[in-house]
Amino acid sequence: MSSGGGSSEAAAAAKEKEKEKARVSRTSLILWHAHQDDAAAVRKLLEEDPSLVKARDYDSRTPLHVASLHGWVEVANCLIEFGADVNAQDRWKNTPLADAEGAKRTAMIELLKSHGGLSYGQNGSHFEPSPVLPPLPNKCDWEVDPSELDFSNSVCIGKGSFGEILKAHWRGTPVAVKRILPSLSDDRLVIQDFRQEVNLLVKLRHPNVVQFLGAVTDRKPLMLITEYLRGGDLHKYLKDKGALSPSTAINFGLDIARGMAYLHNEPNVIIHRDLKPRNVLLVNSSADHLKVGDFGLSKLIKVQSAHDVYKMTGETGSYRYMAPEVLKHRRYDKKVDVFSFAMILYEMLEGEPPFSNYEPYDGAKYVAEGHRPSFRGKGYIPELRELTEQCWDADMKQRPSFIEIIKHLEKIKENLPSDHHWHLFTS
Repeated sequence: MSSGGGSSEAAAAAKEKEKEKARVSRTSLILWHAHQDDAAAVRKLLEEDPSLVKARDYDSRTPLHVASLHGWVEVANCLIEFGADVNAQDRWKNTPLADAEGAKRTAMIELLKSHGGLSYGQNGSHFEPSPVLPPLPNKCDWEVDPSELDFSNSVCIGKGSFGEILKAHWRGTPVAVKRILPSLSDDRLVIQDFRQEVNLLVKLRHPNVVQFLGAVTDRKPLMLITEYLRGGDLHKYLKDKGALSPSTAINFGLDIARGMAYLHNEPNVIIHRDLKPRNVLLVNSSADHLKVGDFGLSKLIKVQSAHDVYKMTGETGSYRYMAPEVLKHRRYDKKVDVFSFAMILYEMLEGEPPFSNYEPYDGAKYVAEGHRPSFRGKGYIPELRELTEQCWDADMKQRPSFIEIIKHLEKIKENLPSDHHWHLFTS
């Protein structure tokens, strides 16, 4: 019996698979070019395949959503010309106009309205929400009465786009309080993000992860209370100390990797997505113990398979430590944190941030083009350099897991000379 029929079916299936692969690639490209304000590249892709105007990312955002958020009018005009749906809704039910309004893009708002754009969704003026429920039914276990918090001698120890972090006292104990700006306390997306963070933190128990103590979620301003770590953050420590010895860098790296290995444990994987020195905290001034903190951008995912990949929203986190696949709006998984870890390891050994001569966004773009920081420090030992290079591999599948990183670092630590004369080593 001839096997011709079977082989032709296999060939057809392979061809279909290639077409789908090319399709996914073009989808990523049009989202990337829309984000980059490259109208010519967007037009070229649409001329080749007009259906790309309906491309969607993991969060169901179209190229028009991306252009609207950033205010790229020329790109938006091109997309509308090719039939983009001005009232397409993403996973949060936001239309492009709602995104433009949220970002205060005046010219974009006018353009979208002139083409029949409506403002619907959680950012839009037509948002009529159902109340956002608290994350857990047993809220009373961790809900803190604001009157128990003493801010009389409070000190601001950090600021973010959503609020500030204060050192205060709770029942006589120094604590860190993340306080949402009063002006944002009515923003339902902020409240949702905040309660998601509480929902995450309440489940975490690990010596290398900042300990959650309680929260204020039913009064304003919203507040999240965690343990206060006297040593400050790794960013300030490296700024003061400069390059660390391999021995110290390995110990710091092990603490970070152990915390991250816990967060990446399946089936409930927490991808940090904003791992950077400012989010790594020192327990005390002796710097003998580090903890990973700030999960404001984390995403809890039920993993069906160890190799599942998620095309999440691009550009979460800080550009200087960002994996190239995030910047490019491509599919990514928990290995984005491994890439960020490599950049932190590099900074600990070199004494300065990766591509410190670039603005953060330009540095991230340079990395996305395939470049990596140069090893100049004399404290680099070959095994640490090799591990760093593995962790920032362009192919996320080639990056080791944090469990593997721990094994590598422990082995390197065992083999370190005991005299600690690090100046003998050269790169």
